[in-house]
Amino acid sequence: MTQAPDHYTHVKISQSGPIATIALSRPERANALSYDHLAELEQAALSFREFADVRVVIITGAGKHFSSGADLQDSAAPADAPLVQRRRHVRMGQRAIQAILSMDQITIAAWRGAAMGGGACVATACDFRVGSHSAFMQYPEVDLGINLMWKSLPLILALVGPARAKRLVAGAERVSAKTLYDWGVLDYLTADAALMDKAQEMAEEYATKPPIAAQMIKQSANHLAYALGNSIMHMDSDQYLLSATSDDRSAAIAAKLNQREPDFTGN
Repeated sequence: MTQAPDHYTHVKISQSGPIATIALSRPERANALSYDHLAELEQAALSFREFADVRVVIITGAGKHFSSGADLQDSAAPADAPLVQRRRHVRMGQRAIQAILSMDQITIAAWRGAAMGGGACVATACDFRVGSHSAFMQYPEVDLGINLMWKSLPLILALVGPARAKRLVAGAERVSAKTLYDWGVLDYLTADAALMDKAQEMAEEYATKPPIAAQMIKQSANHLAYALGNSIMHMDSDQYLLSATSDDRSAAIAAKLNQREPDFTGN
């Protein structure tokens, strides 16, 4: 059996028989997703095209959290870089999410603690989600004066419907594990100590399925669920480039840094 590679800095890959695990591995930063981290996640997901023996991939986070989202301390493309280059830079997250969605293998998110912003995008890009009682979700982008990117609005919309998606994305509600389970975001809810055992149990079940049929069903279901989203969500990076230059974005950042309520003007 060919072994999946593990030569990355920010993700760790392991394999046992037909089941592999990708672990987001920046626990000191609550697995915040820097540009380099996202690039490795994309490469790791794409690498599984070469591993026919792997039938299921579990994606999890090292430490207490799945992922706290985009790394706000990460260096962005220089403001004076050509717009064409800045557009490419901000699409790194989109590329990572698309790589996960495009994996042939069945994917299972094993989720404890935070899945915020980009971390929630990674979790919802998986086929299934097993969460522990410590799991919670929040999309904080709107309170930072920006939109949700990474082509991920259709992912949460498909799981919870329009009204709840608006509560999460436009309202930035923080949602607990129990609510996530009730809403259908989590397929299983477990004790923290049992999280990986439950994810492994689910992985073993799907690893016994005929892989060609299972993978074709997955691909067809994804195309049906996200067809409209795929046709229009290429523009969310451009929406970000616009919203990031607004006065409201500057007001949101200043308010967060100074721990006060922002005053948004719509400019």
